[in-house]
Amino acid sequence: MTLHLPDAHGALRAYEPRTEPLPALRSAPGSAFTSRTVFSAAHVVADPYADTSPDGPAAVDWDATLAFRRHLWSHGLGVAEAMDTAQRGMGLDWATAAELIRRSAAEARTTGGRIACGVGTDQLTATTGTTLAEVRAAYEEQLAVVEASGARAVLMASRALAATAEGPDDYLEVYGHLLRQAAEPVILHWLGPMFDPALEGYWGSSDLDAATDTFLEVIAAHPDKVDGIKVSLLDARREIDIRRRLPQGVRCYTGDDFNYPELIAGDEQGFSHALLGIFDPLGPLAAEAVRVLDTGDTDGFRALLDPTVELSRHLFQTPTRYYKTGVVLLAWLSGHQSHFTMVGGLQSARSLPHLARAYELADGLGLFPDPKLAEERMRNLLSLYGVTR
Repeated sequence: MTLHLPDAHGALRAYEPRTEPLPALRSAPGSAFTSRTVFSAAHVVADPYADTSPDGPAAVDWDATLAFRRHLWSHGLGVAEAMDTAQRGMGLDWATAAELIRRSAAEARTTGGRIACGVGTDQLTATTGTTLAEVRAAYEEQLAVVEASGARAVLMASRALAATAEGPDDYLEVYGHLLRQAAEPVILHWLGPMFDPALEGYWGSSDLDAATDTFLEVIAAHPDKVDGIKVSLLDARREIDIRRRLPQGVRCYTGDDFNYPELIAGDEQGFSHALLGIFDPLGPLAAEAVRVLDTGDTDGFRALLDPTVELSRHLFQTPTRYYKTGVVLLAWLSGHQSHFTMVGGLQSARSLPHLARAYELADGLGLFPDPKLAEERMRNLLSLYGVTR
C-alpha cells in the first residue's frame, strides 16, 4: 500500500494511505439546510478523447459534468454554474459556457436543485477602442441566456470592464444599468486579482477601501435587485466589514477559500452564507457540517470543517487561479470522472509535488469514498511522471 510521494525538493517520501473514508461521507443525504444558503462552484469534466487545442473551443463530457452536479444536489448543496471554478476565461469559452448553463439549469429543474449561473463578458476581448456600451451589451447577452434558463444570475467581475472603465463612475453606470433591467435579484461577485490578475483595480481603484465603498454604493442604490454578494478577496476581516455594512436582506456569500469555517459560523453580529470552489471536493463533508450547524452546534460544525482548511489553502496557494487543477485531481481520485484531463490542458498547471501533497492531505482527511481507488489512481499518476516505486 505504500506510496512514494515527491516533495518540493525532489525527494521521495513514503506515505501509507488510509483504508477507510471519513465516517461523515457515509451519512445519507439529509434534509434541506435551514441556517445557511450554500452553493458549490462546480468544475467541468473535459472530454479526454476530443481532438482539441488549448486555444480552441472547449470539449466537455456532458454526461460526467451533469452527473457531478447531481452529486452535489443530492447532498443538498446548490450549484454555482459557469463560474471561475468551471474555468471561465481559462479554457471554457462563452459558447460552451452558454450550453453548460442551459443543460445544468434544465437538470436543476428536473432534480429540484438550486442553481445560480455566472454572467460575464468573456465573449468580448477588450481593446483600446472598446466602449462601455460594448461591455454592457456583452453582459446583457449573457444575462439573457441565464434568465431564459430560469437560473439566478451571478454578475461576475469583467476583464473587459476592468480594462475599459476610467474610474468608479463607470462601474456605477454599468452595474446600475444591469441591475435596473435584471428580472430577478442577482448575486454580485467581487473576484480579487489573486484569482485573476486582469481584475486588478476593480471598482475603479487598487485601494481596497475605496473599491469597497464603490461596491457598497452599487448595492445601496439597488438593494431590491441584489440577492447577495460573493466576496473572493481571501481577507476575512474585510469580508466581515462588508457584510456588516450591507442593506437589510442582502446576503453575504463567502468566497474566501482560506477562512470559510469562521466566516460561515459567524459571530454575534452576523454570518456569511457560502459560494465556494472548495466545496466542490468537500461537498458531502461540507453538507454534513452545515447540517450540524443547523442544530446550533457551532463547535461541531468547526470540528468538521476546520481540519479541511490546510487542504484548501494548499489548493488555492499562489498562483491562486490554478486551484482548478487540484479540484479536478480530487474529483478524479474520488471516482467522479474517469480521467485527469481538463479543458485547455490545465491539468499541467500544477507540479507533481503539489498534486502529491493535495492527495496526501485529502486522503488524510478521509475525503475519498474509495481510498483504494484513489491510491491506485495516484500510483498511476506517479508512474506517468516516472516514479516507479
